[in-house]
Amino acid sequence: MSTLEIKDLYASVETKEGRKQILKGASVTINSNETHAIMGPNGSGKSTLAYTIAGHPKYLVDSGEVLLDGEDLLKMTVDERAKKGLFLAMQYPEEVPGVSMTNFLRTAKTEVDGQAPAIRTWTKELTDAMKKLRMDPKFASRSVNEGFSGGEKKRAEVLQLELLKPKFAIMDETDSGLDVDALRIVSEGVNRAKENTGLGILLITHYTRILKYIKPDIVHVFAQGRFVKTGGPELADELEETGYDKYMPEGADSESALA
Repeated sequence: MSTLEIKDLYASVETKEGRKQILKGASVTINSNETHAIMGPNGSGKSTLAYTIAGHPKYLVDSGEVLLDGEDLLKMTVDERAKKGLFLAMQYPEEVPGVSMTNFLRTAKTEVDGQAPAIRTWTKELTDAMKKLRMDPKFASRSVNEGFSGGEKKRAEVLQLELLKPKFAIMDETDSGLDVDALRIVSEGVNRAKENTGLGILLITHYTRILKYIKPDIVHVFAQGRFVKTGGPELADELEETGYDKYMPEGADSESALA
């Protein structure tokens, strides 16, 4: 059993107008084999939370802690966080021209595990994982995400998730840009990872449709840089009906993406 604890996290970003605080006391605890869905209005800080935990240099931690099994991730470099078992599936995966998927994945696996996987075992594992995600075998020799469609990029993210076997995965709007078939296939991959390894999941989404495939244990409303309400799966249905206006400052419009 592993635990990811976010404790009273405050974080800022530099803007043209100066430093702006985005996270304002975010706190949540996620255990192995739990799926937590985070929903909230645009601009509430959901992606900032994800990238701050992962160590993106754009986001500056003002105070607070992020502990993985008691160790403070905020004191670690990005690669050290990954080696401890943290994984971020990005909303907009980057293209890496000149680096094949095969080389990228095997190098990442070697770094995370501390030793290179045996070629025969690795080749079979990669082939099987790609087949389950309905990925053309030719993608293994293509450059990372280069020329991939939105759905192909998201499948490639889940491929990494299944092969690297982290303790915790932060999924930043993995459902965005996916049609119904791709959403189902990607969701099945996430569910497999959870079933096979006891993965803990922090799933950021605007839409309840992915929650029909990836069943959350806990649903959180995130607004104004912090968690403002927590409930069971029924909370997502409530948000679909009512939107986020009641969680916004008086006079603000959430422009709910659930509509």
